[in-house]
Amino acid sequence: MAAGEPRRVGYLYVLPALAVYGLFLLFPLLHSGWLSLFDWDGLSPGTWAGLDNYVELATEEGAAAAFGHVAVLVLFFAVLPVCIGLVLATVLHRTRVRGLPFFRTALFLPQVVAMVVVAVAWQRIFAPDGVLNAVLGTPGHAWLGDESTALLAVGVVGTWVQTGLAMVLFLGGIGKISGDLFDAVRMDGAGPVREFRTVILPSLRPEIGVALTLTVIAALRTFDLVYMMTPQGGPGGSTTVPAYEIYQRAFHGGQVGSAAAMGVTITLLAFAVTFVITRISGGERR
Repeated sequence: MAAGEPRRVGYLYVLPALAVYGLFLLFPLLHSGWLSLFDWDGLSPGTWAGLDNYVELATEEGAAAAFGHVAVLVLFFAVLPVCIGLVLATVLHRTRVRGLPFFRTALFLPQVVAMVVVAVAWQRIFAPDGVLNAVLGTPGHAWLGDESTALLAVGVVGTWVQTGLAMVLFLGGIGKISGDLFDAVRMDGAGPVREFRTVILPSLRPEIGVALTLTVIAALRTFDLVYMMTPQGGPGGSTTVPAYEIYQRAFHGGQVGSAAAMGVTITLLAFAVTFVITRISGGERR
């Protein structure tokens, strides 16, 4: 905004963006909140239900299982990729690997491949006659058809997809650290572990916050991997997640109000998690 222009002119500059944001994000979110207060099958007139849909979600076993499964996926989609990404980024930075752009691209590649392609490829790997059974010497085991391993198999794919994103973020963060800090800590006799603990880890706090935010949200909204790798929510519903439940209730079960309530709940959960991560990762910024 040019000097001397009224402050109100600044709001006019952002008005188009705010209009698009309100039309395509806020309005659908508020409309979903409104629908969640009705008992509606999507066709006939709905009846007012108040907060009954939310009360049912809190007491329903299927909804609790879906939120429990997504909590497990947060471990695979967020915690493990961040930890592995930190290790990979530190090793690649410290050892000065030749062909670093190649490794960076190769590890980031799962992020740009369509999830449908990823799901189909890993379905073949986990198949009874797939590569995994051949390597482990367990022919015939159906990893995706077993209640005890189906969710873990989906989680492993999530770890594979998200690790590259975390590693690229951390490599960019390490590149911004002053070389003087590394020289100082090495002159003090620090080894790789102390260098990581005293220099790299504190400096990467904002990047860790960004990586956790992106990967946790990816875990909370997971649908395509679950839908493609384990149709019908896996054996015994062992891989159902909130996004899958929303789809089933809205388009197959005629429970639009319940689906909207679950959508609002997972959205509020994502906001809360993002707020906490942002506060922790940026709490000591000046």
